[in-house]
Amino acid sequence: MESWQLRFDTLEALRLSSKGRLSYCSHWQEDEAALEGCVAPVELSPYCGWVLDSLSGQLAQEITPSGTSTPKQSTPLPKRTSAEKILPGSHRSSSPLSSTEPSETKENDHLSPLEMNQEVVPAVLSSKVAKVEGCIRMYEEIHRLKAKERLRQRQEEQEQMVRAAYAQASEQLKRFDELRELKRHQEFQELQEVMEKSSKEAQGQQEKLKEEHRHRAKILNLKLREAEQQRQRQEELERLRKEEGQERLRRLYSIQEELLQLNQQIDPNYRHKDLPRIDLSAYSNRGNQICGLVSGLIRTTSERGFPTQADVASTERALQEMRGLISSMQQEITAALEEKKRKDEEEKKQKQKELEKKEQMKSQTPAPAQQSGEKQQKEGLQFKTEESIMQWYQQLQDAAEQCVAAFSEIGNCKGNTEVKKIKTNLQKAATIPVSQISSISGSKLREVFDKINNLLSGKPVQTEGQTVSVTQHPQGLEFVCYKLAEKFVKHGEGEVSFHHDSAFPIAVVLSGIWELHPRVGDIFLAHLHKKCPYSVPFYPARKEGSSMEEYQRMLGYEVHDAKVEEQDHFLKRMSGMIRLYAAIIQLRWPYGNKQGAHPHGLSYGWRWLAQMLNLEPLADVTAMLLLDFLEVCGNALMKQYGIQFWKTMFFIQKSYIPRIEAVTSSGQMGCLSRLKNFVQKCLRAEEIPLPKGILTPSFWRT
Repeated sequence: MESWQLRFDTLEALRLSSKGRLSYCSHWQEDEAALEGCVAPVELSPYCGWVLDSLSGQLAQEITPSGTSTPKQSTPLPKRTSAEKILPGSHRSSSPLSSTEPSETKENDHLSPLEMNQEVVPAVLSSKVAKVEGCIRMYEEIHRLKAKERLRQRQEEQEQMVRAAYAQASEQLKRFDELRELKRHQEFQELQEVMEKSSKEAQGQQEKLKEEHRHRAKILNLKLREAEQQRQRQEELERLRKEEGQERLRRLYSIQEELLQLNQQIDPNYRHKDLPRIDLSAYSNRGNQICGLVSGLIRTTSERGFPTQADVASTERALQEMRGLISSMQQEITAALEEKKRKDEEEKKQKQKELEKKEQMKSQTPAPAQQSGEKQQKEGLQFKTEESIMQWYQQLQDAAEQCVAAFSEIGNCKGNTEVKKIKTNLQKAATIPVSQISSISGSKLREVFDKINNLLSGKPVQTEGQTVSVTQHPQGLEFVCYKLAEKFVKHGEGEVSFHHDSAFPIAVVLSGIWELHPRVGDIFLAHLHKKCPYSVPFYPARKEGSSMEEYQRMLGYEVHDAKVEEQDHFLKRMSGMIRLYAAIIQLRWPYGNKQGAHPHGLSYGWRWLAQMLNLEPLADVTAMLLLDFLEVCGNALMKQYGIQFWKTMFFIQKSYIPRIEAVTSSGQMGCLSRLKNFVQKCLRAEEIPLPKGILTPSFWRT
């Protein structure tokens, strides 16, 4: 408050000063001269000193009018000196008189007293003004000194206040640092206590978890032991169940074998068909039905896993029925023989009529024999194929066996690394192009054909970056022919069974290779007949001493670890191979020799169809094979054989389909229904549609 009061006092003093009462122009910036006057330091009049000297001289004369000298006679000079001290800037200031006109001052020193008095008169007139002005200057100087002293005091007070504030702030900062350090220490202690507490809790929790873990481990060990015991019991039960199932399966196979043997006993009894009152065809048909039922039951149980006791009981009942059938047949034959013997004895008694009756009997006996022969031809061919076809089949199998023997060195090259490498390269060169056959474009198909043809012709081909040729080994050509034919058959039962359209590009390539290299075609047929005996067609008979697994393989089934493949998979494979065969007999390689005959043309397909219709149908298999064959090859056969083909189609509808229905169970009607619908649709439209996926002429331009 004291400093503020000093400020106000200073301002009030300044306001009451001469400068404070001056009026200032608000437009002073426009007048530079005014600005220079304000900026220039304040100066006293150059005559101020003269005025003071005159005034001091007059005062001295008034005091000593007589003109006598006194000790204070020399006071004017000190007074002037004092005036000069009071006004230190009066003679040293940068006044116009002292700075710009020094010569004029010197000239004044030489003036006469009269002239000087005349010049001092105007100054004497303003002496009071100068006195007042000097007083003002003294007052301003005094106030300036006071203000300076007060300012110094205020600065000292401010410095003291700053030092006090700094000391107080330093103390507060120290206290704050001490408080913060104390707080940090307390927080650290609290955190340490919390960590120790949490560590103790964690240790306690860990101990609890360890205890709980030990408890659970004991429980799990108990459960594991129980589970292991349960698993062992289950394995033991499963082993017993498998043993029982295998035992029942072996029982089924033995029953089936006995049934087949008993069924074979019916055929030799046909020598008694010359008896007039006996007909054993009903026994034969019933025996075949019983064998078919048992075979179907065995296939069903094999797909399901193992047969049940009910299945064994059913087969045993079928065996008993077969035994009863054989017994009844034998009794009927015995009764017929006794009746014939009795009649012969009666005829002997009639001596005269005996010759006539014998002649009549001789003349009548060939007619029933001929009728029974026709009946045997109609019904007895159900499991037999023409002898010429079987001879052709055996020749193909012999050719395949000779081919295998011809490359025995390559086939058994376990110790020879070089021959083994040649074998691997040749096998890749033969099989990889077959896997690349597709209906993408004709140019791609021609590239595949050229690769296979060049390989069989002895030219070097590239396979996986290596150059391969059949001339690298003397047995190389035989080995390649065999593996190539085998690969075509595998492609048929694999690729064609799932993608029916792929049969045509495979068939056209094989047809072209067959035409240029007939040995490949013969080995292909041998492989095809072995994999699918229905492509001959014929139904293999079980040989004496052969096991049931061998017989299933002869029928075309795949048997692995005494387990027969599922019926659906078996039918798919057979379908793929028949479709491939039907495509081969109607297609030719478009870039081959058009003048020569097809190496295995439509005549073989017509023979297959006729032979198939002469055989007794099998459930599922016959209907599927006929449908696949007619869908693929029916249009070509229609164009080739005309009215004969339509007669065959009519025979299938009126005679053969009912025979298929007679041996087909209710759960196997799918293929038969499709065959029936296909035949009816074709007969109604009098047209066989083109097969789906057939290669058109535009295909070969791609």
